[in-house]
Amino acid sequence: MRWHAELAWLGDEVAADVLIEADGERFTAVEPGVPAPPDAERLPGLTLPGLANAHSHAFHRALRGRSHAERGDFWTWRDQMYAVAGRLDPDSYHALARAVYAEMALAGISVVGEFHYLHHRPGGGPYDDPNIMGEALIAAAADAGIRITLLDACYLTGGIRRPLRGPQLRFGDRTADNWQRRVEALHGLVGKGHRAHARLGAAVHSVRAVPPDEIHAVAAWATHHRVPLHVHLSEQPAENDACREAYGLSPTRLLAECGALGPLTVAVHATHLDAEDIALLGTTMTGVCLCPTTERDLADGIGPARELADAGAELSLGSDQHAVIDLFEEARAVELDERLRTRRRGHWSAGELLAAATWHGHYALGWPEAGRLEPGAYADLVTVAFDTVRTAGATAEYAAETAVFAATAADVRHVVVSGRPVVRDGRHLLIPDVPAALHTAVTALTEER
Repeated sequence: MRWHAELAWLGDEVAADVLIEADGERFTAVEPGVPAPPDAERLPGLTLPGLANAHSHAFHRALRGRSHAERGDFWTWRDQMYAVAGRLDPDSYHALARAVYAEMALAGISVVGEFHYLHHRPGGGPYDDPNIMGEALIAAAADAGIRITLLDACYLTGGIRRPLRGPQLRFGDRTADNWQRRVEALHGLVGKGHRAHARLGAAVHSVRAVPPDEIHAVAAWATHHRVPLHVHLSEQPAENDACREAYGLSPTRLLAECGALGPLTVAVHATHLDAEDIALLGTTMTGVCLCPTTERDLADGIGPARELADAGAELSLGSDQHAVIDLFEEARAVELDERLRTRRRGHWSAGELLAAATWHGHYALGWPEAGRLEPGAYADLVTVAFDTVRTAGATAEYAAETAVFAATAADVRHVVVSGRPVVRDGRHLLIPDVPAALHTAVTALTEER
């Protein structure tokens, strides 16, 4: 397989006339300054590594556009989310996730981190296959042509020292030991055969949903298996207040005491932190996944992104509840939100933001050999057109800036994942009508019953 990119972002610069070759699922050569061979597929515009969506809740996509009619906050939105969660079964979950992951592929995303806590039947009873909901997500990613890290979440309480109630009962395994037994059964299956596109990670839903002893157990399991550990952290001030009242510590410091911080851990959101929290995340080399379109949609606030990066936390990006699925929008929002917070420009270079959207996200999801255009990396490509109304007039000198600050997911023309073409000329090659698939899956869950 050979491609010839008009322009390509190679991590430290944008190069012209880049010949890219792959054998199977890996790149074998990336050479700038090469005239286009007659047998190479031409890629006009800017070619990037595949994008990594490091934080997703696929079923939240059913709420897009449906949660804005009234006032409220995160907690009122959560009630609507629970209503959708209560309706899903393995078949409808697969159908929705398949369509959502196809939408991600159209947006240039080659790998998704699915933060998965919808494990059991309504009422909390296990399915005959206790991992059937996770298997539905793994199959959906394969159908859509992207890779997945299933971040299987431990979710035990409905708030600090509160039992699970209503739709939350579907999320819980009762104890971390039960969670571990269920996940161990799945751990032996992913990465093989028809699940070769999948890897497994662990997740602590939050300090609200997992008591300290159980956090320690989940973290120990992730460390033993050398897999990513993700956790929602300080998304809301109410979470901080409840944690301090119950344990006398901030959520960040509680996670540290439970052995849950470190280079394999990713804190999602990390919006409401104090200086000590920021320093602790940085010194432990804990990653942080920012989800700006969700954080603004839910009125969560603007987090201390620049301070976190300066402290040593590597930043990745996620679309979370999928108010939009557009990693370019997530990337530029990191800079634009910081401008609103500080009333100054220029906190991040385009290259830094593209790194967050590509190799940082892949590393956060346990795919360190992906997210770069270089020999040996997974052969993932995404080409952004420079002839649309948003990008026309772009030059090689400002190609990276055009991608970050002007382009949208609608400007993605070609996507290759693990050497396999998935999107060509803006059309998904595996799911011919993605909008129809989304419409069918969403209306099946949201129509009046």
